[in-house]
Amino acid sequence: MRVAVYGRTFDQRFLRFIKDFFHWLKEYGFDVYVYHDFLPFMEQQMGYQPPYSGTFHGYHDLKEDTDFVVSIGGDGTFLDTVSLVRDSGIPVIGINSGKLGFLASISKDDLHQAVGALYKGNYTTESRSLLSLESDRQIFGDYGYALNDMTIQKKSSEMITIHVYLNGTFLNTYWADGLIIATPTGSTAYSLSVGGPIVLPNSKSFIISPTSPHNLTVRPIVVPDDSQILLKPEGRCSQYLVSMDHRSQVIDKTINIKVSRAAFDMKVLRLDHTSFYSTLRSKLMWGVDKRN
Repeated sequence: MRVAVYGRTFDQRFLRFIKDFFHWLKEYGFDVYVYHDFLPFMEQQMGYQPPYSGTFHGYHDLKEDTDFVVSIGGDGTFLDTVSLVRDSGIPVIGINSGKLGFLASISKDDLHQAVGALYKGNYTTESRSLLSLESDRQIFGDYGYALNDMTIQKKSSEMITIHVYLNGTFLNTYWADGLIIATPTGSTAYSLSVGGPIVLPNSKSFIISPTSPHNLTVRPIVVPDDSQILLKPEGRCSQYLVSMDHRSQVIDKTINIKVSRAAFDMKVLRLDHTSFYSTLRSKLMWGVDKRN
């Protein structure tokens, strides 16, 4: 089996787990390809030469017969893989070398078990919906997609005004610091921090959540993911900040934005001994008694 390994950096304390991970990949006979820019970090800064068959640079040179991509890092690193796999259908699994890790859910203590499960096929593939952004100019080049969320925010200290339409019907005018449109995957990210609900990954929905709304009765709302969401910014400021996951661009207020579900999904691997519910309990410490 062919595996592509993507990463950016990791802490020195995680190095021994990286060494074990590559050792187990070799022991199980995986054909390993490493992201081109990740290799110098391991070799020059970490002093580690991993066993590998070759390198890859991005979407266009990921081999067609790649079985899956392994993301090493936190959730931000996992989000990077969205632009790597795009519409290829190559599934992604995340190893958490950071802290919280909703997407990068494999802990360092479970690495050996994870490699064995991948070799034996003890995993399920989940389809995660993506957001697609359209406007009268290409804000994010040829790849205006996001796995977690799309946001529009103020660029200065002044509040912004956003008129929102669902399928051509007026929904609301938001006076706020910004607005978040999140997928079910993104419901545990930025949307959660502003009071949005946790939504199961296979729910066919989007969450629209204002950030610091002027009217406190305006709450997050869940809408069907076949909705066409039109955003019309307005206000005293001439420019706004638009983001797709961790990528951001400045736009002027004359640009309207349409958000919809992408025509393709992202494939995420989940090991058979884990579930979305166990991740919630672990990461959010549900059911943990901290009184003593």
